[in-house]
Amino acid sequence: MRTRLTSSVLVATVLLTLACGRAGAQALDPTSQEALASVLQMLQDPALRNGLMAGNTQAGKADQQIQSLTGGSAALTQEVYELAGQIFEDLVRGSGGDEKVMSQALTRAQADPAGFAAMLSPQTLERLRALAVKLSDRPRH
Repeated sequence: MRTRLTSSVLVATVLLTLACGRAGAQALDPTSQEALASVLQMLQDPALRNGLMAGNTQAGKADQQIQSLTGGSAALTQEVYELAGQIFEDLVRGSGGDEKVMSQALTRAQADPAGFAAMLSPQTLERLRALAVKLSDRPRH
């Protein structure tokens, strides 16, 4: 289940990188901080997210995967998107905001999710573990 969750969160993070490009640098300037805040707001607000998905086939496919993972639960879906935002923020800060470095990290993550997870903050990893437990504990139909 953790691998499936990691894959879904990775899909959402890749989607963000493709949709938003460079979001900032390690020492974020005001413009970069604003861009990052905008991405995080989009992840927290379903209406903003739905607007992005309406015009982006990749985003719609990523959302379908997340919906499948969460069994359509709005609360769990929201948690996945919020976790994706936290991972995106770790990725932006860890890469110094370099779009090429972020893209390379995401490509490597597809083959080595554990290696990608190692670059996440302890708070993000704990949130990932907690969500994996919630998802594995939910009833299947």
